[in-house]
Amino acid sequence: MDEYIWAENLRDERVLKLVEEENKRFREFIRKLSDELFPEVWEYYSIPTLVSAKLTEKGVIAMYRERDRQIIRWLGGEVIVDSKELEKELNDEVLLQGFTADEKGRLLAYSFSIGGADEGITRIIDLETGELIEEFRPSVWNVTFLEDGYYFARFYRHGETPDGVKAPAERFFWKDASGEKLVFGEGLGSGYFIGLSKSTDGKWAMLTVTFGWNSAEIYIGPIDEPERWEKVYSADVPVEPVDVINGKLYLLTREGKGLGKLIAVGEKVEEVIPEGEFPLEWAVLVGDKILAGRLVHASHRLEVYSLDGKKLDEITFDLPGSVYPLDTDGKRALLRYESFTVPYRLYEFDGELKLVEGQEIEGNFRVEEDFAVSKDGTRVHYFLVKGERDERKAWVFGYGGFNISLTPRFFPQAIPFIKRGGTFGMANLRGGSEYGEEWHRAGMRENKQNVFDDFIAVLEKLKGEGYRVSTWGRSNGGLLVSATLVQRPDVMDSALIGYPVIDMMRFHKLYIGSVWVPEYGNPDDPKDREFLLKYSPYHNVKPAEYPPTLIYTGLHDDRVHPAHAIKFFLKLKEVGAPVYLRVETKSGHMGASPETRARELTDLLAFVLKTLS
Repeated sequence: MDEYIWAENLRDERVLKLVEEENKRFREFIRKLSDELFPEVWEYYSIPTLVSAKLTEKGVIAMYRERDRQIIRWLGGEVIVDSKELEKELNDEVLLQGFTADEKGRLLAYSFSIGGADEGITRIIDLETGELIEEFRPSVWNVTFLEDGYYFARFYRHGETPDGVKAPAERFFWKDASGEKLVFGEGLGSGYFIGLSKSTDGKWAMLTVTFGWNSAEIYIGPIDEPERWEKVYSADVPVEPVDVINGKLYLLTREGKGLGKLIAVGEKVEEVIPEGEFPLEWAVLVGDKILAGRLVHASHRLEVYSLDGKKLDEITFDLPGSVYPLDTDGKRALLRYESFTVPYRLYEFDGELKLVEGQEIEGNFRVEEDFAVSKDGTRVHYFLVKGERDERKAWVFGYGGFNISLTPRFFPQAIPFIKRGGTFGMANLRGGSEYGEEWHRAGMRENKQNVFDDFIAVLEKLKGEGYRVSTWGRSNGGLLVSATLVQRPDVMDSALIGYPVIDMMRFHKLYIGSVWVPEYGNPDDPKDREFLLKYSPYHNVKPAEYPPTLIYTGLHDDRVHPAHAIKFFLKLKEVGAPVYLRVETKSGHMGASPETRARELTDLLAFVLKTLS
C-alpha cells in the first residue's frame, strides 16, 4: 500500500499546496545567503560557453550558452537563433536543446523546449533567407539532410506509433515535398532507440538500434534508399558506427572485456585498434588517420593511428579533462575540451591539433586524483579540486549508471565553493563507463548495490581524513544519494538529491520510466522486484540520525516524474528527518532558462555552505 500515491497527480490540491509551502520554507532557510552568492555564481554561469558545433561548406555553425541567452551562430559571425527572441515570441522560458545543419550550409534544424520540458519544438529554417520551412510539435530528433528532403526520428511518449506499438517507442521518417513516410523501426517496442548517422563521404546511412544501454544492431545501406538498409553487425554490448572508408564500415565495439576496440567490417571483420588497458571511448576518421579518445582514470587523452591501426602519436592535456568530437567531414574534426576550471576549448584536428578558441578560469586551483577501496575490494577513482585554502569541507558529486562516465567538467557553483576553502569532489563509480562495459554491468540491475558501496567508500575515506562532506547527485545520481542516505546517513553531513529516481517499485509506470527497465530491472518480475525492493530508497526509510537533506525537482520534469522527489520528502518528513523540498516551477529534466538554472545552482551552493559550516 503506497500511502503517498496521490503525489503522482501533479494537479492534486495537496501537491500544489505542499509545493507552495515547502518552497516558502526552503526560501526562508536559504534566502539571505543565496541572494548574497547569486552574483558570483551568475558571473561564472554567464561565461560564454560553446555547447556544440557543425562543419559546413560555408563555415562552422556553433551553439553557445551566454549570460542570459543561448545562441546558434556562425563561428565569429552573425547570430542565427537567439533564445531571447524565441522567449519574446512564445512568452515563456526557452531552452535550446540542439541543432544540426546540412553540409552545404543552406538549412538548419534546431530544437528547443519551453519551461524545461523534454518535449519541445523543432524548426527547420533556410539559412540564407531566415525563412521557416517546417515546424514540428513535439520536437523531433536526429534530423539528417539530403539534397531533396531529410530523415528525422520521432519519439512517441503517448498513445501509439503509426504501426500500432504502444508508447514509449521511437520511429524514423523521411520527409520531402510529397510528405512524410515511416522508413524504419516498424514493430520495435519500448526500450529500443534508433540513431542515424551519415558517412563522411555522404553516401552511406549508418543506423544503430540499441536496446536500453546494453546491446546494438548496426544497419548500413545507400543513404537515399532506406528499403536497402541491411543489418550487418550485432552484439550484446554497445557498438557504434564510426565511418565508411574504402568499402569498409569502421565500428567501435565494447566486445571482449568491454574496454572498446575499433573494427572494420568488409568481406571479413578485422580488428584495427585492439582493446587496451583503458577504454577507447570514441574514434573519428580524418584524412588517412584515425583520431581516438582514450579514457585513462576518467579523463581523456588523444591517440592518432593509421587506418590499419598503427599508433602514430599520443596527445595529453595540461589538466585532466573531457574531450569529445563535435563533428567531422572526413578532412578535419572539431573537438570540445572541458575541465573543472576550463568552461571549454574548441580544437580543430586535420592531422595536427590546433586551438581555435576557449575560456579559462583565473586563480590558483589544483586537481588531485585518488582511490578508495570499496566493500568488495574494488578500487574506486575520484577527483578532488582545491584552491588556495583548505577548510576540510568537501562537496562530492556522483552518478554511477547508464554507461555514463563522469569526466572533468565545469561546475559554475563549484568555483565559489572552492574559493571559500571548499574541496569539490567527483567519484567514478561502477555503473558508469569509466573502465569499460564490465564496469557498467557491475553497477546495473542486481549489481546496483555495488554503486552505493563505491560511493560509501569514497565518503568514508574523506570523513576519515577530517572532511565534513556534502553529497550531491542528479537523476540516477539522485537515486545514488538517496540510497546512500537511507543506508549510511553517517557518511555525510548533508545531502542534495536532484530530479531523482527513488521509488523503484513504480518508476516504470511514471512517464518514460519503462525505458530504464534494461538498466534497473523490471519491478513486475518477482526476481527483479526482490533486489529492487532491497535498495529502493522510498521503501527503506527508517528512523535514523539523518543529516540535513535537500530534495529538488522541477514541476515540468517529463522524464523523471517529480513524484519520486515529493514522495521521498514525505517519507523522510514522517520520520522527523531535517529535510527540505525545492520545486522549480519553470524547470524540467533538461534544465531551464540560464537565470532559473543559475538560481537553482546558487541555492545548492548556499545549502552546502550552510550545512557544512
